[in-house]
Amino acid sequence: MRDPERLTEVVREWVEKAENDLVAAVHTLTLRERCPSDMVCFHAQQCVEKYLKAYLVFASIDFPKTHDVERLVALLPGGVEVSLSAEQQGRLTEHATVLRYPGNYPPIVQAEARKTVALARRVRKEVRAHLPKAALRRRRK
Repeated sequence: MRDPERLTEVVREWVEKAENDLVAAVHTLTLRERCPSDMVCFHAQQCVEKYLKAYLVFASIDFPKTHDVERLVALLPGGVEVSLSAEQQGRLTEHATVLRYPGNYPPIVQAEARKTVALARRVRKEVRAHLPKAALRRRRK
């Protein structure tokens, strides 16, 4: 993308979507015993995925339509790292794919949901450090 203003706008759109997912995850945790922990994990994963995609857009790196966090992390250029182990990346990917449908997946406890939100917050902070400030500001409505 050659137009820097358009690039900033597209990155901002990804950031806003990521922020919305984080808000949804955090707010859902406030439901306590009624909290659907699987949905918290899903939205936290979506936050991570969208922040990774925001950076890839900023770096002009093409990426596939995927929920696979490992695949997205592998596309990050040198010098840009997120502190997620391979196990954490795999677990996040499962939150976006396996958890969305009924099946033989073990129930997610609130402690897991809180850990997943903490991962999302950490990735958010790490990626935002590499994005232009203009892309981090909310659009005026």
